[in-house]
Amino acid sequence: MKDPILIKGENHQDQRGNLTFNNTFDTSSVKRLYTISNSESNPVRGWQGHQIESRWFMCMQGSFEITLIAVDDWEHPSIALKKQVFLISATALDVLFTPPGYITKLNMLAPHSKLVVMSDYAMGEVQDEYRFDLDYFN
Repeated sequence: MKDPILIKGENHQDQRGNLTFNNTFDTSSVKRLYTISNSESNPVRGWQGHQIESRWFMCMQGSFEITLIAVDDWEHPSIALKKQVFLISATALDVLFTPPGYITKLNMLAPHSKLVVMSDYAMGEVQDEYRFDLDYFN
């Protein structure tokens, strides 16, 4: 199984304003994208993941804490699996690559935060969505 990768973005500011960019993110595998904005009253979304699909997460507004777990058994995963935590914000176009085999928990850290999520499969191309209760994992 591949490991998640944080692809670092950058920003530049001068008298004209601010420019954020990510010149190392290769988008050639992306087939679709969508946005997620958690509500103020429910700032955490999870656990959801994919056995086949890859995902890329990029914060366009605010900031998020994204927790990943590599799943050992998709029908009955262990409840004490190792968690990896990543922080991404809109200050630079950091992109978190999440390979197949992982589930995610998305925690909005600032009001009105927004994520762009990209996938390497078109909608309906595969049936590969797994969900677990937010309190399933220790």
